[in-house]
Amino acid sequence: MPPGSGIDPAVGVTDRDLPSHTDPIVADLSSTIGGPVGAHAQIGRQRFWTPMRVLLLFGVIFLALGWFTKAACIQQTRDDNGNLGLNWSDGSRQYVAMCYTDIVPLYSAERLDQGLFPYKTSWVEDGPDGEPQVRYMEYPVLSGLYQYVSMVITKAWMSIPWTPKALEVVVYFNVVALGAAFAWLVTIWATALVAGRRRIWDIAIVACSPLVIVHAFTNFDTLATAAMAIGILLWARRKPALAGVALGVGAALKMYPVFLLGPLLILAWRTGNMRAWVQAFTAALLTWALVNLPIAVAFPAGWREFFRLNRERGMDPDSIYNVVRSLTPWSGMDVPLLNAVSLIAFVLVCAAVAVVAATAPRRPRVASLMFLLLAGFLLVNKVWSPQYSLWLVPLAVLALPHTRILLAWMAIDALVWVPRMMYYLGPENKGLPIQWFTTTVAIRDIAVLVLCGLVLRTIYRPEVDPVRRDGTDDPAGGVLDGAPDVHDPSVLRRGRSRHPAPIG
Repeated sequence: MPPGSGIDPAVGVTDRDLPSHTDPIVADLSSTIGGPVGAHAQIGRQRFWTPMRVLLLFGVIFLALGWFTKAACIQQTRDDNGNLGLNWSDGSRQYVAMCYTDIVPLYSAERLDQGLFPYKTSWVEDGPDGEPQVRYMEYPVLSGLYQYVSMVITKAWMSIPWTPKALEVVVYFNVVALGAAFAWLVTIWATALVAGRRRIWDIAIVACSPLVIVHAFTNFDTLATAAMAIGILLWARRKPALAGVALGVGAALKMYPVFLLGPLLILAWRTGNMRAWVQAFTAALLTWALVNLPIAVAFPAGWREFFRLNRERGMDPDSIYNVVRSLTPWSGMDVPLLNAVSLIAFVLVCAAVAVVAATAPRRPRVASLMFLLLAGFLLVNKVWSPQYSLWLVPLAVLALPHTRILLAWMAIDALVWVPRMMYYLGPENKGLPIQWFTTTVAIRDIAVLVLCGLVLRTIYRPEVDPVRRDGTDDPAGGVLDGAPDVHDPSVLRRGRSRHPAPIG
C-alpha cells in the first residue's frame, strides 16, 4: 500500500493487537456478534474503516452525547411579555437538568455579548470582601481569544439574513462547542498515533470516556488537551522543538501542559539527551512569550487578571482542602496560607516524581511520569474544576491501558457531577448538603490515587506493564525510546555505581 494511505495490508491476527483477544470487556461484548476474531482471520483489508476512523467515529458519537447533556441549558422560552430568553429564569434549571456549562453565563459575564475585546474591556463588580473590584477576562490569552473569535463568528452568523436564528448565546454555545469537539477529536487522533498500531485500540476509552459526555462542553479544556496531545506526539516523533511549540501553545490555553516538561527533564538527564529537552523548553518558553507579549504590552491589567484571580481565589469545592473542611471540624485557612500550602505540596509532588524518574531500575515511560505529575498537581491544588479531569484521560490511557480499571475511575469521576449539581441547587430547593458532594469527591480522589499506585507498580515492575510486555520500550519516548542510562540509577538507590546497560 502507498505510504500515508491509512490502509494496512491484510495480516494475520498474530501481528495485531486485537481487543477481543486481550481485553476482557471487549471479549465479552464480542459474544453478541459471534465472539472474538478467529485464529486464521485475515484483517486489515477494510479500505475505509481503519482503526483511526473507527476511533474518530466513536469520538463523534460520544461528543454528540455530550452536546445533548448540555442541550437543556440552551433551550429557549418566552416570558409573560413574550420576550425570548434561556430557560434559566428560576435559577435552578441548570442544576436540576444537570446541564450546567460555563460557556453560557460567561458570554455575558465576560462582556462578550457586547462585542468588546477581552483584556481591553473592564467592568466593576463586588469582590469577595464586598468592595467594588475592577474585572477583566479571567482566562489565559489563547482561551480568551478563542472566546472572542467565537463571539465574532456568532455575531457574523446573526447578521446574515438567511441563516437559521436563535438566541445569540445559543449560537455562541454551538460555535464554541464545535471547536471544542474538533479539539477532542485531535486529542484522540494524536493519542492514537502515540500509542501506535499495535496498541491503537487502547485509545477507544479516550473516545468513549464517560467524562467526555459530562465535561467536553463544560468549559474550554479540550483545547488544551489537544495541544498537550500534539506536544506528546511531536516529542514521540523526535521533534522536540515542535513539541515545545505545542506545549507553549497549551500553556497559553491552560497553564498545565508546560508542567509536562518536568518529567522530560529528569528522563533526558538520566539518558543524556539534554539537548532535546533544552530545545523543547526553549521553544515552549518562546512560544508562550510570543503569544502573551502583545496582550501583556497592550493591556497589562487585563493580561494580569488570570494570575490575580488564581492568586486571590479560595479553595475550590472539588479540592481536597474543601473535602477536609466539610467532613471534619477544621475551619479551613486564609488564602495566603492556602496558596503557600498548595504550592509546597506541588513542589513535593514534583520532587517525588523526580525521585521515581531518577531511581527506578528501568527508565520509566514518559506517559507514566506525566500522568503521575498531573494527577499529583490536581490532588494537591486548591482548584480542581470538574472538567479538569479531562486532562488526565489521554495520559491515563497511555500510562495504564487497562480498560476496566480506567472505565471504573472515569465513571466515578463523571458521576461526581450529580451530587455537585444537587449541592449547587441548595437544600432550600431540595438539593443535597455539601457532605454528600464532598464524600463523592473524596471517592474520586481515592480512585485517582489508586491509579497512581498502579502506574508506580508498572514503573518498578516493568514486566507487568502491558505496553512493555511485548518488548516495546516507550512509544512516547522519542529520543528516549530505547536509550541507555548515562546516569546509573543504582548510584542513587544504593550509593554505588555500575556500568550502564542499554534499554531494549
